This record gives sequence, structure tokens and C-alpha cells, in this order.
Amino acid sequence: MTDTQQQSTTGLPPIEGAVSRELLSDKVYTVLRNAILSGAWAPGSRIVESEIARQLSVSQAPAREALKKLAYEGIVVSIPRRGTYVTEISESEAVIGRKLRGMIEELAAHQLTESAAPEPIAELREIAQQMVERAGTDDRAELRLLDMRFHHTLVSLSGSALLERLWMTLEPSLMSQRVLSDPSYPGSWAAVADEHVELVDILASGDATVAGEAFRDHATGRRLQP
Repeated sequence: MTDTQQQSTTGLPPIEGAVSRELLSDKVYTVLRNAILSGAWAPGSRIVESEIARQLSVSQAPAREALKKLAYEGIVVSIPRRGTYVTEISESEAVIGRKLRGMIEELAAHQLTESAAPEPIAELREIAQQMVERAGTDDRAELRLLDMRFHHTLVSLSGSALLERLWMTLEPSLMSQRVLSDPSYPGSWAAVADEHVELVDILASGDATVAGEAFRDHATGRRLQP
């Protein structure tokens, strides 16, 4: 990590009203996650537990629990005797992650298309439409989460328990590399959202091979995406 990357996170986005004691750690988790997913905190930024507690006017216990949850999801990493940092993704790891994700999604899309069931397609279309709406408001944190939800839903709806298990094993790494490796994506988020609508249209067309290839290319970066 460079000296710049190791600087402590500051400027925590304000929250409306005081954080209540009810589900306190969950609320702290949401605030921290949104700060990271929105790009406010860059990969490599240090997160100080006591500083978080001070900024949110809470004790360190809920801040600690929130950081543990973020670490489980792969969004932050705790290094013994050094502290907690926003996860950084190496290019080599990102390439491997994209290839694995591509294989899983290709098989899932193929399976789902062959089932010819309209309900799963409708569910994915609803998520894609939510992405389009969020892109219009520039809510990057929510858009990134909807993106992950879209692809997780695809795998879940494929009907393959094996693909589901593989995805769940890979998801923490996917979360970190998918939403942290491009915190300041300069392209069009509207175009990214529209591509997900196009992917649903391809699924609905009924050609399992074409659908599988489209999702594989999307996951590996051959199609438009940040």
C-alpha cells in the first residue's frame, strides 16, 4: 500500500438523525458499506474503529461488529498489528475472478433459458429496471448492490444447487473486486444498467447458447460494464 492509500478514512457521509440503539451494528454497517461502495473511500484507505465510533456517536462495539461483517463480505481486510483497510484487488486476481464468474454465469444462463419459465425472466427484468432507475439518480452504492443481486439471482434461478454453492463461495471475492476495483468508473452508468436489460432480453429470446455466451462475455468484460 502507498502512503496515500494508507491514509485514514475521513468525511463519513452524514446520516439522517441519530443512530438508534436498535440494530445499531446493522445501521453502522450500512453507513460504512455505502461510503465504500459509493467510492467515497478508495481501496487501501485505512478504517479506524475508534474514529468511526466517534463520527457516528456510538460505542466501538457496533463499529467492530460492522467491520467484521464487511470483512466477511470481502469489502475490508483486517491485517494483524496494522489495522483494517478497504480491500485492494490485484489485476491478476481480478482476471481469475472474472473467468470463474464467467463460467458460472454461462452455465446458469444456459440452464435458465432451457427451462423456458417466464417467472424467473420477469424477476430479473424487475431488478434490471431498478438498475435503470438508480442509474438516473447516480446512486452508485445501490446500483452496485443491485448489480450483484441481479447476477446472484440469475444463478439462484438456474435451478442448479452446485452452481449456487459455487457462487456463494465466490461471492465475497466477487463483491470486493466488482465494486471496489472501479470506485471511480468514468463511463456511463446508464449504459451499464441498459446492458442488464439487454441481457434479460437475450434470456427471453430462448436461445440457451446465445444467452450463455452473452452472460459469459459480460462477466469477463467483453461486453460493456465497469
